[in-house]
Amino acid sequence: MGSAGRWNAHRNLCRGEAPVEEEKEGTKEPSEKKEEKKPEGTKAKEKEPKEEEKKEPEKKEEKPKERKAEKKEEKKAAAPTAEKKPQAEAEKPPVKIDKGEGARVKASPVARRIAAELGVDLSTLKGSGPDGRATETDVRAAAKTAAAVADRGVREGKPTPAPTIKAGEGARTRINLSGMRKIIAQRLVESLGPVPHFYLNIDIDAGPLMAARAELKSAGEGAEESKITVNDFVLKAAVEAAAKVPRANASFDGDAIVQYADVDLGIAVALEDGLLTPVVRAAQNKSLREISEAVKDLAHRARNKRMKPEEFQGGTFTVSNLGGYGIDNFLAIINPPQGFILSIGAIRKRAVVDNSDQIIVGHRMSIGMSCDHRVIDGALGAEYLKELRHLLENPALLLV
Repeated sequence: MGSAGRWNAHRNLCRGEAPVEEEKEGTKEPSEKKEEKKPEGTKAKEKEPKEEEKKEPEKKEEKPKERKAEKKEEKKAAAPTAEKKPQAEAEKPPVKIDKGEGARVKASPVARRIAAELGVDLSTLKGSGPDGRATETDVRAAAKTAAAVADRGVREGKPTPAPTIKAGEGARTRINLSGMRKIIAQRLVESLGPVPHFYLNIDIDAGPLMAARAELKSAGEGAEESKITVNDFVLKAAVEAAAKVPRANASFDGDAIVQYADVDLGIAVALEDGLLTPVVRAAQNKSLREISEAVKDLAHRARNKRMKPEEFQGGTFTVSNLGGYGIDNFLAIINPPQGFILSIGAIRKRAVVDNSDQIIVGHRMSIGMSCDHRVIDGALGAEYLKELRHLLENPALLLV
C-alpha cells in the first residue's frame, strides 16, 4: 500500500466511513489470474461427471425396458411355432424308436422270462399284442426261427456268428430233475462220499482181441442182431474173471462183507436224461453169444423205457464202456453197494516194443478199476485185473 492509500484510509476512519479497499483490487488480481490460468478442459471435465451422472440412471431405466421388450418379441415368435407343432406332428408318420439298451421293450412278464430262458432278444421282435406288446407266442416263434436258421447254416457249412453275451447276462434254462436223475444224484452222493474209493489201471494188448473179432466177421456172421462186438468180449471176460476171483464179487454190509455166488453183471447204458444199469443175472452161466444177445435186448428196452425195475436193480459189479465215444481212459464212480466198477476206454494204435525189442505198431486198450477199499484191497484188485488181462489177450478162452 502506498502512502496515499494509507492517508485515505486514516481519513476515512476519522470521518467514521468504511475504508476504501483499494488494496483488494491488488489482491483480486492474483486470484483472477489464477482463474484465468485454469484451462478450459478442466471445466469441461468437471461438468462431464455431472452429465454422466444424469445419463446413468436413464440408461439403467432403459435396460429393463429393453429386456422386457425382447422377451415379448421372443414369446410372440414362439407362439406361432407352438401352434404349428401339433399340425406338423399330425401330418408326419409315427417315428420309429431305436430300441437300444436304454429303451424299454413292451413285453409281458411271461414273455420276458421265456426270452431269458431261450436267449431271444426282445428288441428284435415285432409284438403281436396291443401296442406292439411282445407275447409268449412271439418269443417262442422267434426262438424256433433262430434255431432253424442255425441248423440250416450248419447243414450248409456256414458258421453261425456267436452271440455277444455280457458276463452274468447269458440265457439260462432251469431243468427240473427227472425221477431217474434224482436217484442218480442221490446214489452218487451216497457213493463217492461214504465209500472209500481207490483206483487201479492197466493197458492190455488188444491185438489178439481185434484179430478174433475179424475172424468171426469173416466166418459169415452177417446179421446185425447177432454180431459179436469188442464190448461183448470185454463183458464176458469181466464175468469169467469175477468167477475165478470170487472175493472181488462182493459188497460191504455194515459189519460184514457179502460174497455172491452168482455174477450179476451190470451194464451202464446212456440215456437222454441219465443212465441205467440193466443187469444180466447169473452171467457166469451164459456164453459169449448169450451175453451179447441179452445185453442188446436190455439196452434196447432201456432206451425205449420199457424195463421193469427189477431188471436194472442189484448187480454185483458194473462195466462202463466209453470207448465208442472216443474216450481213451477214465475212472468211474462205484454204484453202491457193489464192490467195484470197470472203466473201459477205446482201442488205440500205439508204438510199442514187442518181445524181440522191436518198435512196432500195436493196439492198446486202457482199463480202469474203481474199488471200495472196505471190500477190495490193492492186492485183490490187482489179482482180478491180472486174470482179466489174461482172458482179453487170449480171447479164444472166451469162446469155450
